[in-house]
Amino acid sequence: MTRSATVLVRCCLLAALVVLGIPFEIGHADPPVEAVYAQPGSWAVTEQRAFTCCDSTGAAYDIWYPTELGANGFRHPIITWGDGTNAYPNQYAYLLRHFASWGFVVIATESSATGSGIDIAGAVDRLLSLATDPGSVFHDRLDPDAIGAVGHSQGATGALNAMMHSGGRIKTAVPIELPIQLSCFLGWCPDTHGLAGGSVFFVNGSADTVISPSEQTLPPTAVGLQSLRAFYDAVPAGVQKAWGTLVGPNHNDVQGQPDCADASWPCTSGVSGYLGYPTAWLAARLLGRADAQRAFAAGSGEFLAPNPLWTNQISDITTP
Repeated sequence: MTRSATVLVRCCLLAALVVLGIPFEIGHADPPVEAVYAQPGSWAVTEQRAFTCCDSTGAAYDIWYPTELGANGFRHPIITWGDGTNAYPNQYAYLLRHFASWGFVVIATESSATGSGIDIAGAVDRLLSLATDPGSVFHDRLDPDAIGAVGHSQGATGALNAMMHSGGRIKTAVPIELPIQLSCFLGWCPDTHGLAGGSVFFVNGSADTVISPSEQTLPPTAVGLQSLRAFYDAVPAGVQKAWGTLVGPNHNDVQGQPDCADASWPCTSGVSGYLGYPTAWLAARLLGRADAQRAFAAGSGEFLAPNPLWTNQISDITTP
């Protein structure tokens, strides 16, 4: 890259920090990891509704993937997505397109009842089956050892359940606005005491005080896991974990496109805050990106530093 191109890229990144409200030092060599991963990745993205059929309910799967699949021999990690109650993948298209721009293949059931995790896990089966078909665009272009589950609300419950029952196949989960156990449906409440492997990054918004509150007044031993802190604390030692609360967003901000105009109520500002660190987490866990790995390191990582956009940042992540 020429010096002028380098300057242009740096100027664009610094402008992004201003837009995101992330503090930075003018003379600092590297922009914050959050700002880097909040920007679209380098892959052009193809998206298709009802790409393939069907899950256990008969619902089709939607998909977002890098247009130039397998360029230079690259094998793409998989992200399987879970919708919130009465929601559909197109309501999360901005976020899912963003993930795909970083090299992930994202598959999402059109079912809006995803809490069991069955159809979130089933999406992985369907995609890996396509990857064995010489006539499929995915043939020999996926990494079956790099799979993550992400979901919102009931889908956050499903993402955790899918990972817990995957036998180690799903390596990481990012539950967004995970509902307290009192809000769960049909016995699908995840008990994070039962996590035996993988890793998890809990994300909630500070205004989501009913469905996904950060704290609870009564101890979990008396009333169960009714807060994000309780879910986080219940994860056993040996399962790497992090948690952070975005300052301002409510339950449905993650549906922003990118603002709240097309999101379900309640939404405060939109999806922008959910782009940076969740994408960095997936890049660390599934792409092995060293900058992203360092950002979550316990005690020293950027994610743990004071940040006006986040509160409750905590991590037990160790880096190589």
